[in-house]
Amino acid sequence: MTETETADATPAEAANACPHCGKPVALCVCDGIEPFDNQIELVILQHPQEQDRTLGTARLTIRHFKNSMFKIGLSWPSLAKILDRPVDPQRWAILYLGSVKAAEIAPGHDIVVVNRKGEAERDQDEALRFLEGVIVLDGTWSQAKALWWRNPWMLRCRRIVLNPSRPSGYGKLRREPRRDGLATIEAAAMLLGRLEHNPKIETVLNANFEKMLAKYRASGESAAGQKPRRDFRRRRPPRKK
Repeated sequence: MTETETADATPAEAANACPHCGKPVALCVCDGIEPFDNQIELVILQHPQEQDRTLGTARLTIRHFKNSMFKIGLSWPSLAKILDRPVDPQRWAILYLGSVKAAEIAPGHDIVVVNRKGEAERDQDEALRFLEGVIVLDGTWSQAKALWWRNPWMLRCRRIVLNPSRPSGYGKLRREPRRDGLATIEAAAMLLGRLEHNPKIETVLNANFEKMLAKYRASGESAAGQKPRRDFRRRRPPRKK
């Protein structure tokens, strides 16, 4: 597990935050987490302005996987530079944030590999069989779009869309513009759970996410006059090339 390019926190925030997930100690659920020994690597790329330390889930997600990496930044020359090793982008997939709806193009599939036209790949099993890793972009829609456009190497990766059976556990705390919009931890749980053929991944990550949200609600922070944060990361698709 690797965490790099950490965003700066104020001294007060740092003193009252978990060194692993970055959350206020009152909201931390790291105790007792035993990382999964995942074969398919998880890379989370976070926009520098995505600093929702209270409700964000990127660092918490990384805590659950041994074979994972978390980076903060706007652009990287290539996937190989991120991983610091040679890599074939076609053996990596990125969680695609476009307007494609998995339920419409491949009914009955939880995860769907799509081409650049937004069409489901003809042989889904073959498209997923040799994946070495997956990439998840963490941020609001405008931030995710900035990451997409600043990193043209992403166009060489396979694209995956999800078809969740239920809406995000955020509920009213963070409104999603689409029903299939998920928190980073929920998306990673669903994606890795299916690819690793290990339903325990989704069960454990979602349980810890719910535990974090329960602590947040119990802390009274949600009742302190804060408006629910709207997440625009799924609002419109990146322009196709």
